[in-house]
Amino acid sequence: MNKQADNKLYPIQHYVKIILVISFTALILDFIISFASIAIVKQQSARDLRDTAYLYINRLNGDFSYINHFMGWTLANDDNIKIMNTHDTDDNAFIKANESLYRRFVELQKSYDQSYNFFLYSSQKNFMLNIAPMGLSYKAYQELQQQIKAFIEDKIIYEKYYSRWSTVQLADQFYILNIFLYHDNYMICLIAADDLIRPLRQINLGENGYASLWTEDGQLTTSPISSKGKPLEVDQERSAFWNAFQTKTTVKGEFDNASFYVKLVIQFGAFEKIMIAQLLIILLAFIVACSLSFIMLYFRNKVLQPIKSFSYNLSFWKEDGEPLDIASSKIVELEKANKQFAQLVNQIKTYKIDIYEREIEKQRIQLDYTKLQIKPHFFLNCLTTIHSMAQMDMTEEIQQMALSISVYFRYIFQNGKDFVRMEDEIEHVRVYLDIQRSRYQDTFFYQIEREAAVCETPIPPLILQTFIENAIKYAVARDQHSHISLTVERGQLSDEKMVVITISDTGPGFPPEVLDKLQHGQPLDQSGGTQIGIMNTILRLEYLYGSRARIEFANCGGACVKLYLPEFPPHST
Repeated sequence: MNKQADNKLYPIQHYVKIILVISFTALILDFIISFASIAIVKQQSARDLRDTAYLYINRLNGDFSYINHFMGWTLANDDNIKIMNTHDTDDNAFIKANESLYRRFVELQKSYDQSYNFFLYSSQKNFMLNIAPMGLSYKAYQELQQQIKAFIEDKIIYEKYYSRWSTVQLADQFYILNIFLYHDNYMICLIAADDLIRPLRQINLGENGYASLWTEDGQLTTSPISSKGKPLEVDQERSAFWNAFQTKTTVKGEFDNASFYVKLVIQFGAFEKIMIAQLLIILLAFIVACSLSFIMLYFRNKVLQPIKSFSYNLSFWKEDGEPLDIASSKIVELEKANKQFAQLVNQIKTYKIDIYEREIEKQRIQLDYTKLQIKPHFFLNCLTTIHSMAQMDMTEEIQQMALSISVYFRYIFQNGKDFVRMEDEIEHVRVYLDIQRSRYQDTFFYQIEREAAVCETPIPPLILQTFIENAIKYAVARDQHSHISLTVERGQLSDEKMVVITISDTGPGFPPEVLDKLQHGQPLDQSGGTQIGIMNTILRLEYLYGSRARIEFANCGGACVKLYLPEFPPHST
């Protein structure tokens, strides 16, 4: 009975119907897969562009913060300001002091962006001077003088702009403004809104994508221009059908201590053209499949049966994964298909091994990458501090800080190992803290305690650096004294000898939502470019120790981090 069922014959129309059904199903599936693949690629492209934009926004936040600190320090401590307050504008002492102040802010422009404009206004003597090369038109400069005087007279308006980056319109153009006050002197920083987001406009956001600045009340301060310089309509509407095939991602980036935000519209149009071209190719293939079905009417005896036999043999594989040898056929195409099929199996194996090796290499590169993320602003801030010390003839302090910076970067650049001595890592932390004490003028003190038995214990390099940096960033302030403590001792966890490292400070501690995620092992939000160091450290410890290492986070009068590392790591190179 089974043999008779296997030998049952079907009319050619039966095979034609099967081919048509399979072709139509393949068309639908390919359409779905193509649509999903393009959507995934779009999302990935938009995500990469969003991350790039956030990196630039974080850099601007750092620039704003440092410029605020520089202007505030200059108003309060620079002798040139005092000389200019005690002399008339035509006195030689006033002119020399103005030139010295001008040179300082020229150096500041070189370190950041020459689009920044700096002004000094004295309400006591009623004068306003540019203390750096100015990129404003004369009309805009006059309007700025008038608005500054108006801001000072109206306290309600002045509170809106004092020490906060805000938007102001001068000569039909929007600018970003920040004002600092010390006694009767006002330090003003100004930059055009278009200049501020110029780097974002150089990013390819798609044919109709653009970057712009918006105020808190929803006012557009820049004209939406594509990366090719093409003006765009912000509220340009399209049909609902076309919008279903368009990917339009809007990204908003908030600035610290500012009354405006960046809005990026990412919109690609090339993907839709690819989909249309692919659909046309698939449609052509479907037409070819239909034509082949009709041709089969003339070759049913010579083609269908060999194909059936070939398909049947392909379903059998050897236990070791090698295909069976298919019986010889009189059709040349089937013989070629047999050989190509065997080659395809070998290629698949080769690709699987290659993908596995690439994944291992990717993890190694990621591990090396997470070891070190140098922020260039740290180096620039050190140079600025040395410059300030030089102006105050602090020769001994300059020598000590230059030596500390040299030791700090030598340790970073010469360290290519997975593990270093605990004593070397602690010394590196000590050098870093000494540099920060020089920068913050001894507004904090630190304490390092260690047992002698742990000095030779291997530890991944720069592990302690992340948590010490967080303590400096969030616990140290210039208006209060802070304390940072590092303790290294031997301990035991689950019958295994451990090195217990405790890092604590007297700052505000971890935010509740961040502490809850850390204590429950949940990933932190890194979309804003923050909290990257903690997550990288956790990943490094997982790569190097597996589940043997442990990190505990708590708030005990400030942030407290406790690391449990095995005394004998699995390997050290």
